[in-house]
Parts: sequence; C-alpha cells; structure tokens
Amino acid sequence: MMNDLRYDVIVVGGGAAGLFAAGQAASHGAQTVLLEKMNRPGRKLRITGKGRCNVTNTAPLPEFIDHFGRNGRFLRQAFYEFFSDDLIAFLKMQGIPTVTERGGRVFPASNAAQDVVDGLVNWVHKLGVTIQNHAPVERLLVENNRITGVQVAPVSVRRSKAAAAQDYPRRQVLAPAVIISTGGASYPGTGSSGDGYRLAEAAGHSIVPVRPALVPLETAGDIAPQLQGLSLKNVSVSVWIGGKKRNEAFGEMLFTHFGLSGPVILALSGQVVDALRDGQPVNLSIDLKPALDERKLDERLLRDINAHGKQQFSTLLKALLPRKLIPVCITLTGIPADKVAHQISSAERKRLCLWLKDFRFDVSRYRSFDEAIITAGGVSTREVDPRTLQSRLVSGLYFAGEVLDLDADTGGYNLQAAFSTGWLAGRSAAAQVGSF
Repeated sequence: MMNDLRYDVIVVGGGAAGLFAAGQAASHGAQTVLLEKMNRPGRKLRITGKGRCNVTNTAPLPEFIDHFGRNGRFLRQAFYEFFSDDLIAFLKMQGIPTVTERGGRVFPASNAAQDVVDGLVNWVHKLGVTIQNHAPVERLLVENNRITGVQVAPVSVRRSKAAAAQDYPRRQVLAPAVIISTGGASYPGTGSSGDGYRLAEAAGHSIVPVRPALVPLETAGDIAPQLQGLSLKNVSVSVWIGGKKRNEAFGEMLFTHFGLSGPVILALSGQVVDALRDGQPVNLSIDLKPALDERKLDERLLRDINAHGKQQFSTLLKALLPRKLIPVCITLTGIPADKVAHQISSAERKRLCLWLKDFRFDVSRYRSFDEAIITAGGVSTREVDPRTLQSRLVSGLYFAGEVLDLDADTGGYNLQAAFSTGWLAGRSAAAQVGSF
C-alpha cells in the first residue's frame, strides 16, 4: 500500500456540498484534496431541477428553516454564515447570473445546471484544490478519536471497450481534517449510494434510518393508471393517516402508471413514507375544486344543470373536468353518462359534489431511492456541532450536505443547505488545521 501526499483537508464526495467545502477550505489557505468516486464531480447537481438547478429560495430565514421541520434549527449557524443572498452574489461572481421565479425559486438565468457545475469546478481549480476522480473512500483513519486521513479503495476503470483498463491502487491519503460530503442514497447512479453513512457509523456515529424523500407514491387500484400523464394544477391534496387528516398542500400534481407524483405529492411524501414504514394506512384526498366550498360548489352545479338541462351528464362534465377525468368521474359517482342533466337527482348531485371535493386514493407504497429527489435520515445532528459541523465524537471529522439528517420541501431549500453546510465545514476545517 502506497501513501499519497499529506494534505491539510480531505473532502470526500464532489457534489454541491463537497465542492463548496473544498473551495472554502482552499480559500482559507488549506492544502485541499477532493476525492470523488465517480469519473467527475457534480453528477447529481447536473440533473437537479430537471436539469435547470433550483439553487436556492428567497424565503426569509425563519421561513426557510421551517421547511426543514424538527431539525431546521441545526442549520441556523450555517445559514448565518452563508445564505441565499450570499449564494446569488457568489454565482454572479462566477459568471452565473440567476433569475427568481414563482414561489421564490432561484435558477441560473441560462436554465442549465451544467453551468453551475462548471462554475464550481472552475472555482475550486483556481483555488488550487486537487480533484482525484475514481477515488472511492473505503474507510476513515482514526487514532485516539482523532482523524488522520482516509483509505481509498482500488479501482479498475475501462474508459471504452477497446481501451485497456486503468488501475488505481489502494492508497492512504493523510490529513488532520476530513469532511464527509458524500450525499444521501437517492439517485445512486450519480454516486450517492450511502457511502457516508457507512463511514460515519464505523467512526461511532448514529445513523437515523434513511428513507426516500420527495418521492412519488404508488396507489392501489387501476384509477391512477387510467389517468396516466394527466397533470392537475391548482388542486389541494390532503394526507389522511389512520383516518385522521395530518397535512395538506396546494399546487400541481401528476398521475402516473403506478400512482401519483408531481410537486404537491412530493412535498407531502415524507409524512406518507414515515407512516407507511410504521404500518399505518394512508389515504390521499384530492380536492379538485379548492376555491369553492361544498355549498358554493353545489350552487355552481345547480346553475350548470339549469342552464344546460338537456345535455347529457358526460357533456355537462366538460365544463368541470379535464377530458381524461370524465370517464373516471362517471364510474366513481355512479351517475350514467347519458343521463340528461335536468334528471340528475339531488342525491346524485351530492355524490358528484362530494367526489369533486374528495377524490381519494389508498397509498400502497412509495417508490425507491432511484426516483427519490433526496434522502431523509442520515448522520444524527445531535452528534455534530452546528457551529462548526465538526463531529462531537472524532476530532477533525466534519460533515456537510445530505449525509446529515436534514431534508426539506422542494423549492431550492435542500441545495442551499448543501451549499451552506459545505461553506461552513470547509472554513471550519481550514481554521482547525491553521490552529495546529
């Protein structure tokens, strides 16, 4: 086994948090190496926001923290050090102007995540960071509860079928500070396969059980597959767990061949996943007409029936529903498609009204990490100092990004957390090295 050069700071994982950590450490004078298991850094960042990269959100700090739920307060120090306005200014300095869209979501003006990745990689290169690709870390080197470096697994890489394999030997990379920024377990094809959890656990850290978050949901029955491809806007979706309403969100959703997806469903999925893991029954109720309460909706139906009394029920529904939903409505309400509108009874009208306000699905399961945008769970924040992001158990060990037990709604919140924790961990690690 051969030893590599000694560095001041080792960053494990080249995603959003890792790139920021490496850049910050180097900018504070630390000789820094970034170890990336894939063939290049930033692979997951390239596909975020459907390739547009929702980098942050303009929500004020208290609201921003609220989006992270119970662990949101852990991020307060990191956000004080580097927040959304700092990120926007930083990206502008790298030649990446941004635009702010509905809901405070911030994107690169080019709508290209690749521009963000290229800007960050160029930034760390200019600061003198050494990037080693094909460098999967297989274990941390710890002596007397102090980090001394990492051990990199051997890798054989064949760049094409015709080319000979290039072998990268097992080696040790030494440093008094190591930042784990390996991401979560979602989109494992990009390199986020849960390595950080294994490394942290071997160092004595507790891992809050990881599960998919911001993930599509599978539903029972054949209704959702019948509606595959249909997108609904301006609907309200509520979560019912064990017969009790637990949460609600408004916006856009999508029917798929397996169930439900889209922004509203993803936003509610965390609570659904946890309930299903606990064995509790979960229903989702879609309010197709959230702007009208039941009384006003009934008045609307009466007006339509009186104005178009000679139309068949299926024709009357064209003013109420997307075309694809009409056969489903007819089946679930039990009102014959060819029934003349003025013959619809008050009981049938009530059934229609109730269905429009409570289009219900039984959730059977959630999709895998392959389809989850982020990971919930991870390294327990109780064992990490929020002021520095240094481990409370192993001196010189730091954590940044999704590997921590932190997750939020969609809207740029999770990426900002990655950037901010990377920024703070990199600065803290460099400061520790400088104090020796």
